[in-house]
Amino acid sequence: MQSLWKILLFMENLILKVESALDAIRPYLQADGGNVKVVDITDDMVVRLELLGACGNCPMSSMTFKAGLEEAILKAVPEIKKVEALNLTFQ
Repeated sequence: MQSLWKILLFMENLILKVESALDAIRPYLQADGGNVKVVDITDDMVVRLELLGACGNCPMSSMTFKAGLEEAILKAVPEIKKVEALNLTFQ
């Protein structure tokens, strides 16, 4: 039971770190009518994001994802191995 508690605390801490990294980017997304939501963090340390609003179908979303969201998360949360956008339409 104690190890389950440790895992839950670890995952909660990861989510807080990821959200903090995204909070630095959110004002720029929101200024253009978009946002981002953390959908999941897998056991393999992959963050799955959903681009919201204007970000979901913007032709610049691929660049925003790579140079903004992915970079911010990987830099701020070294435990994370990969970042995926579930609804990235332009690659």
